[in-house]
Amino acid sequence: MPARGTVRIATYNTSLFRAAAGGLLEDLATPDNAQARSIAEVIRRVDPDILLLNEFDYSPGSPSGPDLFRANYLAAGQRPVHYPYAYTAPSNTGVPTGFDLDGDGAAAGPQDAFGYGAFEGQYGMVLLSKYPLDTAGVRSFRQFHWQDMPGNLMPEGFYPEPARALLRLSSKSHWDVPVLLPGGPLQVLAGHPCPPAFDGPEQRNVRRNHDEIRLWADYVSGGARASYLYDDAGRTGGLRPGARFVILGDLNADPQDGRAWPGAAGQLLRHPLVQDPLPASAGAVESARLQAGANVHHLSDPRLDTADFGRSTGNLRVDYVLPSRDLAVAGAGVFWPRTGEPGAELTGPFPCATSDHRLVWVDLALPG
Repeated sequence: MPARGTVRIATYNTSLFRAAAGGLLEDLATPDNAQARSIAEVIRRVDPDILLLNEFDYSPGSPSGPDLFRANYLAAGQRPVHYPYAYTAPSNTGVPTGFDLDGDGAAAGPQDAFGYGAFEGQYGMVLLSKYPLDTAGVRSFRQFHWQDMPGNLMPEGFYPEPARALLRLSSKSHWDVPVLLPGGPLQVLAGHPCPPAFDGPEQRNVRRNHDEIRLWADYVSGGARASYLYDDAGRTGGLRPGARFVILGDLNADPQDGRAWPGAAGQLLRHPLVQDPLPASAGAVESARLQAGANVHHLSDPRLDTADFGRSTGNLRVDYVLPSRDLAVAGAGVFWPRTGEPGAELTGPFPCATSDHRLVWVDLALPG
């Protein structure tokens, strides 16, 4: 449990996406969905104060997905957990570009959208909080154009020329959400870069993943390095100097293993303004040993793995909670119990009944 005087911040790729628009709303309308119940149980056991949910379908209107999930799952049962504040917003997933981006001769498939998706909002994001959110101060970079990043890795000659000028960098979105803690605001930088997979020799997704991560590296640097950035409201530049922040989300990039562009995760892990609390679990070590397969050849420390992608890919560290260096870390972990420990039925083995990702948390000492 979190110690007194700390705030627990977590990220969790919940795999709460569905094949068709409205499918998640249907499942969350009653308290009977087994996957959602298990996801809620994981959240209850860890009890974070601030929580980013990845792969949670965006559904505008009322009631929304976050409303139903909070009411029917998180706040239900004998150990309810309450999040009075929530933020969600449109995602680039499933939004058509009008171009044939994958070269299959059609311009209407999920790979032809600004972000991969069968419908608008699939694989969206939600931020839940026990502390107030300054929604008026949110900055979103969903519409930032990939080509406007200096030195970008967009593949040459792959996309149709008119499309290059319109393509957005964010596969979902990049949010800067101020959370109003007792000691002052904390900038929560939330995102979910595309996986570095499902492409061809041009490596369009590998390259995009690198540049989506780079956006945060440039943003927290501020100054001249972030001068090219513009948000969806037209405001330019990066984070203000001295701002306290935490970068949250499924970055889809392991520091050494998997298919990510070399150094993609290192853009943040080695950033002078960012610290890595190294959340770990014993369950990840056990899983890598029992599963073997690709894990046998991995270079990264298996204690730090946060996702189980089966024998062919193995377990990887792709989910991160990365605070700024001016914040004091009081603890960190990954919810991945070993076999026989409480909660082990919620996390494995592959394929898991909840998600192929694990909840990652970090405790920070409350400023002031």
